[in-house]
Amino acid sequence: MVGTMCVRTINELAKEVLTIEANSILRLIDGIGDNFDRAVEILYNCKGRVIVTGMGKSGLIGKKIAATMSSTGTPSYFLHPAESTHGDSGIITRDDVVIAISNSGETQELMNLLPLIKRFGVPMIGMTGKMESTLAKASDVVLDISVEREACPLNKAPTASTTATLAMGDALAVCLLEKRGFTKEDFLIFHPSGALGKGFLYKVSDLMLAEKAKLPIVHENDKFTDVIEIISQFKLGMAIIESQTGTISGVLTDGDIRRTLIKYHNTSSLLVKDVMTVNPKRISESDYAASALHLMEKYSITALAVVDSADRPIGVIHIHDILKAGVA
Repeated sequence: MVGTMCVRTINELAKEVLTIEANSILRLIDGIGDNFDRAVEILYNCKGRVIVTGMGKSGLIGKKIAATMSSTGTPSYFLHPAESTHGDSGIITRDDVVIAISNSGETQELMNLLPLIKRFGVPMIGMTGKMESTLAKASDVVLDISVEREACPLNKAPTASTTATLAMGDALAVCLLEKRGFTKEDFLIFHPSGALGKGFLYKVSDLMLAEKAKLPIVHENDKFTDVIEIISQFKLGMAIIESQTGTISGVLTDGDIRRTLIKYHNTSSLLVKDVMTVNPKRISESDYAASALHLMEKYSITALAVVDSADRPIGVIHIHDILKAGVA
């Protein structure tokens, strides 16, 4: 062993390991085809949860695959195969899908779990390096994770094979994310802490403008021309219109003003209720700021009226304040 290390430096060995593992991933590309498509369809149509199982190093990779799927919109759970025959298999339901991982395809603990999976008729996706193995033959769909060799100099320790398995799991998770239309807002819901969810826990009440004297709130019987001046004064690009009972009845935006000036030659007699946008988008102060941002992006607006439980206007939240707070 000492002689071997004299021939190859540590740096050279490290580069060899990385090269072997990189190649193990690149080899997977040629195997992406009908089986992969079928696996994604099975997972996408799963009405329960994706149960990922594997033993040893495959189990550690399986935990990561389950975690990645759960955080990207595919509810998943890791089941330890050795514990499954001591009661834990009770988590599997007929609505679930199983992803079983074993490089050899003959892991005894997984073999012990197969009768239960078959009894319930649960679809099973096998991830194995041996396409003629027991696991491969028992699976509804098989994904080939075989490698030419492990990165370990002894060609024994799971290294390249676990890297390939992890990459295949990521490919499944990302394809499911795309197929579900999983959004950035959805992602932040599952990552509210740390840098990923920076600002996500802000409520509308934390960021809204609520000082009465700074709110462009007008009455629906006010003159249109007077409200234009108020909108210019408050510089929010909109005014909130109150009804006679004090509830919100509409908004007047810069866009409404432009449309009104194009439509009418004489605006001196117009009341704001004649040209306002009725039933406008609004939000509660207890909602998350991320929800307000979603509404703004969906309907291409820059400010939202904030209302109380009685639908009375109590504030305005602007997209600039949301983005400045780190909600994205």
